[in-house]
Amino acid sequence: MMTKTANRSATIVLVLGAALLATPAIAQQRATASPGEQPGGQPPTIQTSLANDVGTLAEKFTGLARVMAGKYEWRPGPGVRSVAEVFNLIVMENRMLAGLLTGAGSPEGGGGGNQVTDPAAMQEALRTSYAALKQALSGLSDSDLKANVKIFGRETTKQGAALMLIFDQHEHLGQSIAYARTNSIVPPWSK
Repeated sequence: MMTKTANRSATIVLVLGAALLATPAIAQQRATASPGEQPGGQPPTIQTSLANDVGTLAEKFTGLARVMAGKYEWRPGPGVRSVAEVFNLIVMENRMLAGLLTGAGSPEGGGGGNQVTDPAAMQEALRTSYAALKQALSGLSDSDLKANVKIFGRETTKQGAALMLIFDQHEHLGQSIAYARTNSIVPPWSK
């Protein structure tokens, strides 16, 4: 059985640990804001941070789509998504999420639709789908973020849906980088 002093000490350690863990995230969030986005030196909103992250994903995926031209059919093994299938998945997720966030719905219920295989068309599809997603995120109010939605059969909020798919896209970004490196292609932002 813990004493009051031991209990208080454990609580202090937990609070300090949480504060130390949160500090890098807060610093990162502040570092991602563009100058002048938040008046008075306020940290960026979650909407701004998500929109900035989507901008970074857009640059990286469109860059990979450009340098991977000619390798769109490559896949690491049977039953694993090809380069083009990963890029098409990203476009579909962006359209689905933008529709969910704006209330416009998603094309074909979020389904895959026609698969893009032309490199120029793929870059444009990525660019436009990310632009729409960035605009949808930027237009959300704080109460919009808390609105209940259903995605992949799960109940969540608009913020939860955005985080789920953006985190998933970071995983696919790593997958796409591995695909490029396996094919001796250097991602365009790497030096």
